Amino acid sequence: MHAREINRRVPSHRDSPAPPPGDAACGQLASLNGNEPYFLSLFQVMASINDLATAATALATSSAAAAPHQPPVPDPAPHTDDRGGSTGMEQPAVARGALVVLEGLDRSGKTTQVKLLEQRFVELGRKVKVMRFPGMLHFKNLTYYRTTPIGQMIDSYLKSQVDMDDHVIHLLFSANRWEAAKSIASLLSAGTTVLCDRYYHSGIVYSAAKQNPSLTLSWARAPEVGLPRPDLVLFLDLDESAAQARGGWGGEAYERADMQRRVRELFWGLSLGKIETASVIAAEDDAAGPREEVAVGPPTTSQPRLSGVEYRFRQEEEDLHVIDASPSVEEVAEEVWKVVKARVEAVGNGEVGRTVRRVS
Repeated sequence: MHAREINRRVPSHRDSPAPPPGDAACGQLASLNGNEPYFLSLFQVMASINDLATAATALATSSAAAAPHQPPVPDPAPHTDDRGGSTGMEQPAVARGALVVLEGLDRSGKTTQVKLLEQRFVELGRKVKVMRFPGMLHFKNLTYYRTTPIGQMIDSYLKSQVDMDDHVIHLLFSANRWEAAKSIASLLSAGTTVLCDRYYHSGIVYSAAKQNPSLTLSWARAPEVGLPRPDLVLFLDLDESAAQARGGWGGEAYERADMQRRVRELFWGLSLGKIETASVIAAEDDAAGPREEVAVGPPTTSQPRLSGVEYRFRQEEEDLHVIDASPSVEEVAEEVWKVVKARVEAVGNGEVGRTVRRVS
């Protein structure tokens, strides 16, 4: 800053009282090279800053003396590993919640079992949230309504009110799941268990079961990559004829016996790691149909690795657990709870990873 600018802000030495006798610093500044106005003004600015700093220090000291004594906050205990050694990381304040999905054929009892599971968690005082796909269903006047914009479009398709290309409706199903992805991840991170009545597994299986040669399991799965990955997927297995015998059958587009049979076979294929796609199933029905072989899981001794075949869907094979849905509601509920309880405890203990996993 130039001397002229300083002198506009600070009075010159001519307007200032003489420094007290014995003030050596002021005398030295006033006699340097005849630049008395510049150096004296600079000295006054520095002195003012020093006075402010001194006053601030005194105020802070007096405030601290007047404040009640606060005990020191201890450092957080280090997080220890399974062997008791420190990992150097703080232990997370909240264990993440588990993402549990119930899948199955139409009329297999998924919604009933989800409600019973929710009741179990509530009775235990655990945080739980139920989500239903597609469309985030809400129950009103004995009818389920799909409430999101995409869900309403899907609802029109399922009720055969509009017709859509297979690829288009599949991408709408996927977009509907992505609508809820952020909410699911936030709930899990906050320690809430999320129960899903259907998830992306239904999406890829129902689309692939349409026997469209260009809509394979691999194609259908691609848009799901990045979604929160379930910690457990329960497939409630029920023969399509038994499902058809239950009330309410046939109300939606996919509720046809042949379609449900293909869906069931695809779910079994995913859970067992079989070499299976919808086109392979179609070929069993029609010898002239297209054939595509995709290895679902890792090869076994009875299933050697096929040359040039990519092994996909390993996560689905790991996550899927098949439960017989033909016994009574109470018997199925006990079996479901036994599996879910063990998995939720494993998630809470950090055995499945402490952060939300993603489909990859």
